[in-house]
Amino acid sequence: MTIKEVCKRFNVSPDTLRYYERVGVIPEVHRTAGGIRDYSDDDIKWVETATCFRSAGMPIELLIEYVKLFLEGDHTIQARCDLLKEAKERILAERKKFDDALEKMEYKIRVYEKAVETGRLEWDDESSCCCCNKPKE
Repeated sequence: MTIKEVCKRFNVSPDTLRYYERVGVIPEVHRTAGGIRDYSDDDIKWVETATCFRSAGMPIELLIEYVKLFLEGDHTIQARCDLLKEAKERILAERKKFDDALEKMEYKIRVYEKAVETGRLEWDDESSCCCCNKPKE
């Protein structure tokens, strides 16, 4: 598969794919006799993994370390597993931030929708500000 086809499939730029290969986020891509990148099924799997993990916020450094460990062989299986667990914890922490923000946003939407219906804006806790939970003056 050509770099153009891979870019279209994963919605990334050619520069991103070249960068991923250069820094080790994906292993070196197979090339034609003329030196043109020719992405094999294995290469595609690496690109898929890299784009998936990056979209979830996994740091480049962890991806590079993961690929390095993979290429070293099966004696690194435990280290790879540990690395993925660390990345998972980071992603879960980020997801919690988004979940908390969504929860607050949903609450505010409910309050505002009720205010539209009733003509009166009322927050559940009358003693605190609606946006920062500080005591009202």
